[in-house]
This record gives sequence, C-alpha cells and structure tokens, in this order.
Amino acid sequence: MKIAMIVDMFPNLSETFVLNQIVGLLRLGQDIYIFPQKAGSHSKEHEDYKTYNLVERTIYPNTPPKNKTVRLLKGIGYITKYAQKNPWALIRSLNIFKYGRDALSLRLLFHIAPFLEKGPFDIVHCQYGTLGLRALPLKRIGAINCKMVTSIRGFDITSFYQERPRIYDELFREADLFLPVSRSLMERLISAGCDQKKIEVHHSGIDSSKFDYSERRLAEDEPVKVITVARLVEKKGVAFGIEAVARLISNGKRILYLVVGDGLLRDSLQEMIDRLGVVPHVKLLGWKTQEEVRLLLREAHILIAPSITSSDGNQEGIPNVVKEAMASGLPVISTLHSGIPELVTDGVSGFLVPERDAKSLADSLAHLIDHPEIWAKMGLHGRQIIKDRFDAIKLNNRLVEIYKELSTNRPLQGRPANKTSAAYGSLSK
Repeated sequence: MKIAMIVDMFPNLSETFVLNQIVGLLRLGQDIYIFPQKAGSHSKEHEDYKTYNLVERTIYPNTPPKNKTVRLLKGIGYITKYAQKNPWALIRSLNIFKYGRDALSLRLLFHIAPFLEKGPFDIVHCQYGTLGLRALPLKRIGAINCKMVTSIRGFDITSFYQERPRIYDELFREADLFLPVSRSLMERLISAGCDQKKIEVHHSGIDSSKFDYSERRLAEDEPVKVITVARLVEKKGVAFGIEAVARLISNGKRILYLVVGDGLLRDSLQEMIDRLGVVPHVKLLGWKTQEEVRLLLREAHILIAPSITSSDGNQEGIPNVVKEAMASGLPVISTLHSGIPELVTDGVSGFLVPERDAKSLADSLAHLIDHPEIWAKMGLHGRQIIKDRFDAIKLNNRLVEIYKELSTNRPLQGRPANKTSAAYGSLSK
C-alpha cells in the first residue's frame, strides 16, 4: 500500500516512536512517503534513517516565494505539471471564494503540490491530532483522495484541546479513524465528541530485540545507577526525580543519577542540582542517539519516569522510554499519570506513585535500593509485558491490517465497533 505519513518534525530524536513505526511499515513492504511540517536536526540521526535512506522518502513543505512574480511563475509551473494528474484539486485550491487569502496567495496550491507529486495514496496517516487539522484542507480539495487515519498521542487531546474546545469537531466528522495510544486518551476522545466507532487503541511499539535483557545486580562498592530519559519540559517531571534522589543522597544512599535529554528546562534543572549540592551524583547528559540510550539503559539499575500533568494540562500518552527500560530488564518507578498504569503494574514490574510527589518517589526508590533481590523478578515481568502487548512487529502488522480494512471499507476486526470495553479488550491480545 502507498501511505502518506504526515509528521511534525523529521528527523526528530525525541520522537523515535514515529520513525520506528515508519521503518516497521517499510519492513512489511509498505510504500511510505514522509511529509514533515518542518525539518529536524541531522546532527544526530537514528541509525535507521540512513539504513532505509529515508531522506529519499521525505518531502518537505513548499514555501511560497515572497516575490509575487516568482510565486506566480512557480504556481503556473505546478498547474502545468499536475493539470492532467489531478485537475480538480488544482481548481479547488484556487477557489478564493471558499479559501480566501490561502487561495489568492497560492499558499494552498504550494501546499498540495508535494502530495500531487507523490500521490495518489491509499492511506494518509497523521501522527497527531494537530496534524489531522492540517490535512483536512488536503482531503477537502481532493489532493489526498483516500482514507485518513489520525494518531492521538497526548498533548493533542489534553493541553491543545483544553485551550481550544471543539477544535476537532470537523476532524471527528471527516477523518475515518483515530488511533489513541492509550485507553486514557481514548476516553478523552470520546468525551470530546468523537464517535467511538471511529476509535481503536493502538499503542506505540518497540523492537524488544534491540534491547538486551539482563538481570540487574549491584556489584560490591558500586553506586546504584538510576536513569531518566526525557525531554526537559514540565510534563516529564524531571525536577521531582532530582529532588527524590537528592533526599536519598542526603540520607547516605550511594546513587548516580543520569538524566538523558535536553529542553527548555535544562538551565533551571542544572541550577537545582547546584543548589541541592548533588553535582557529583546527578548528571545532565543532553541528547543521545538511540544506540547510546540503549547502552545507558543496559548499564543502569533503575529507571525513573516521573511524568506529571503540566500547568497547561499537557499529558503523556505512554512514554516509550519506559517500554524500552522494561524490555531491557529495568525495574521502573513512574507515576499514576495518563496511560502509564496501562503499562506498569504497581508492585509487579515497578512502582507507581502520585504525580508531583518527590517523597513518594524517594520512598519507592529507597525500597528498591534496599531490596535488590526483587529487581530481577520485576525486570522479567516487565520484559514479558513488552513482548506480549507492546511488540512493534505485532503492532505494525495490526496497523497494516487496519489500513487494508479501511481502504476496502471492511469493518475493523480489532473490536466490535459499538463497545468501548471491546476496544479495551484488544490490549490483552
């Protein structure tokens, strides 16, 4: 099948789940073209970016030239080039009565040109609800005359929607399927007015074979190695992880806490580390490639993922790094946040504590440090959950089935369309 994948930034080290899905679909023989809203940094690339020559499959947006004459001449070139391929889409893009300045400025014409170049497609898949909104004009104009799938990943149905109630009403009506990455996000979609017949929970998966499983043991005189991998933004809750570790260090625990990632809060977090006097024990490592993250997870003993609901209502889906940590055998400490309890079983594969509760984080971490004999059992249970329910190969195979069912107008086989509980039940398969 030929699929247009609409993404935000590409390549993007903080969104490996998008790239992993693209690569997984390519391995299954799907013909994928990637349409980013903006270019990402190539300074550190996912290893598969080069392996699968994704640069050849990535089509960046056309920006209309500021010079009106140059813009007009280039627009005429597009019309000449695609007149036989999709004349009605070209005509609609120039409808100033319906689209106003977007049509008059040729912005719509420039917007649809890459899709006309690579199309037609069988499926267009928008990786966030916000990108679904961007794709709606393409669908209405007929530049993408196919089924439209929209993934829902967290902020798009939490903080973004909270600030703009009813923003998705038209998308709910016109898109064909929504794929929230957790049950909690599915519930938010239904509350927002989305027809649950158009919803199927579809997790982001990981390739567990890339993460070496090992039982965690503490060598003599070795500090407990704790790790967090996250963008340094409010909803990741890293400050609470630092505070929890600082509490235990002040009580004499030997800990090395590594924080992998970067973001707007880096300077303030470094100031916090300095203020708490834990500079020798807490390190901000910045961005790392996926291979570097795998090595760091392999060397760690415990993962902390202290996610919180940010002040603007932004929430996670289910953080992929928690899946990666569990696949490698790490016990996990995380929070009762969004879809995380759908992944981590409290007291079995790790511990879950309330959001913004550094004391509870510290207590759970102290318990794990004091009882290293439970690490292996927790790690083994976590690994099995990933293999059973979050395996990328299984999930990508299901995604291909979804595409085929949609494109042939067959009913989705993942669950009876009229029962919410059945969508829940598909998670256990």
